[in-house]
Amino acid sequence: MMLSSKNLSRGCVQRRSVEVSARAGTTTVRSVRGAMPPPSHLASSFSNASALKGKIALGNARMSRMVGGGAKAYKRVTPRMCGIIGIFKYEGNANVELYEGLLMLQHRGQDSAGMVTTDWQRFKEYKENGLVKDVFGKQELMDTMKGHCGIAHVRYPTAGSSSAQEAQPFFVNSPLGIYLIHNGNLTNTEELRDLLNSSRSFFNRHLRTESDSEVLLNILADEVHRAHQRCLQTTGCDPNKNKINFLFEAGEMTMRLLKGAYSCLALVKGVGLVAFRDPHGIRPLVLGKRAGALGDEWCIASEDCAFGPIGFERVRDVQPGEMVIITEDGKLQSRQCAQGTPVPCIFEYIYLARPDSVLNGIPVYNFQLKLGTALANRIRAKEWDVDIVCPVPDGSRPAAIQIAAELGLPYREGLVKNRYVGRTFIMPDQRLREMSVRRKLNAMPAVFEGKSVLLIDDSIVRGTTMTQIVDMVRRAGARKVYLASASPPVVYPNVYGVDMPSRKEFVANGLTIDQVCTLLKADGLIYQEVDDLMTAGRELNPDIKDFDASCFTGTYVTGDIDEAYLQKLELSGRGASRRAPQKVSLINNDRANAMVGSS
Repeated sequence: MMLSSKNLSRGCVQRRSVEVSARAGTTTVRSVRGAMPPPSHLASSFSNASALKGKIALGNARMSRMVGGGAKAYKRVTPRMCGIIGIFKYEGNANVELYEGLLMLQHRGQDSAGMVTTDWQRFKEYKENGLVKDVFGKQELMDTMKGHCGIAHVRYPTAGSSSAQEAQPFFVNSPLGIYLIHNGNLTNTEELRDLLNSSRSFFNRHLRTESDSEVLLNILADEVHRAHQRCLQTTGCDPNKNKINFLFEAGEMTMRLLKGAYSCLALVKGVGLVAFRDPHGIRPLVLGKRAGALGDEWCIASEDCAFGPIGFERVRDVQPGEMVIITEDGKLQSRQCAQGTPVPCIFEYIYLARPDSVLNGIPVYNFQLKLGTALANRIRAKEWDVDIVCPVPDGSRPAAIQIAAELGLPYREGLVKNRYVGRTFIMPDQRLREMSVRRKLNAMPAVFEGKSVLLIDDSIVRGTTMTQIVDMVRRAGARKVYLASASPPVVYPNVYGVDMPSRKEFVANGLTIDQVCTLLKADGLIYQEVDDLMTAGRELNPDIKDFDASCFTGTYVTGDIDEAYLQKLELSGRGASRRAPQKVSLINNDRANAMVGSS
């Protein structure tokens, strides 16, 4: 079996430790919102792309292609993004608390982890491919990560590659010295690259990676330079007394240039810990506080589930378009750098965030319970002969519990997950991969024998996993298997930082619900409605009028996504290797091979 360079970069252990002196300083696509105008010095460089409309040209022919094909290893297609955390404290090192907080965000990315700490004299950086416990579980390493302030990141690559070089944080030594970490995805990265490599950039900046996060950092650094130049050329101010203002000015100008989703943390020499969020607030960012002997200490993270183990309490969300600065001496300052209207990603609440988090004032667990109530009402209208309700572990449990309660049916845990099995796709051959799958998820005959089962999943993206789960449940003796998805059908790419770039991989793309049901070999299938998602979110936070549901509706809130962009996404970069799913049974035998959609 030949391994690509990308596979090799995933498989090899790659490390990077750096210490830097801070002294050196066929789809219908709709776009509904326009972006802010770019800065005046770049007004002619950017234009809004118009939305192009097309029609889905798939159907039974595509369904036939999906059902056929050779065996493919079981691999749950898990939409992931990144998790970020920053801590300021007055005394002691922040490294252990960053580590603990990062463990609480591990669900947001398992590809790599990175950390940088500082005492504002020197920065200490380390990043490596792997899980948090493997990257930072060495005492001798943690002993070197000195400093009472720091930022840390877990990554699942949605742009660029999985090379350790593209693990975060990223650094520029001028101006001031800036480390930055980023959750989200920029949608105008190529335009920004052209800008940074042109004479309009102060230093014709050289970029080392394909990561949009490095682009974002350099745009911010460029704008800090411009703020410094304006200070010298207009008022003749003292630059050393205006560094914080430079960051706020740079934040305002940067937000005019960037399109897409971004929640960012940065360490800036002479300024402090900096946090900012895109004007739509697509990706989450939460501010926490705790009382210290010398004053209030601060934590900013993707989710407030990171606060509990390290003693911080939720204060509020960083507002869309806001920049928050915790100065080097611990004072909090903030400025609204762009007019913001919250349009958070609805997929956060369905799948990505932990149930113990509160994002944009909405408790994730309560949101999932409301989805269960709404879905139960739709299931009731189907009049299925259901005996038990069973979740697909783990994210569907709140919805499944609520559905069982609403329908007056027994709730049963019939699928047992083995949490000690590694990733199946690295197994050397198909048979070993399938053996690993059977160890990872097992169906209990004691629960399913003779029963008509309602399986609840948080989402059905590719369908590969669900086909095999249905197969497992039938083999465990189930009389009938009905499916309910707590999310609507995923039929459009996510361009804002979730690893779902290609329409070709979505099982529901171009198919009716009945066709998907047949493909998954279920006795019935029902999806959540988009209106149910919106209603649940608005009831829990009436101040939010809209949510980004682009992977369900094709409406992209940043206003710059058209069919040409989606085609490019699918034909290059992270979408290039994606293809329509092929189904495989968990057990190789004559009966399995005779089943439609199982070979």
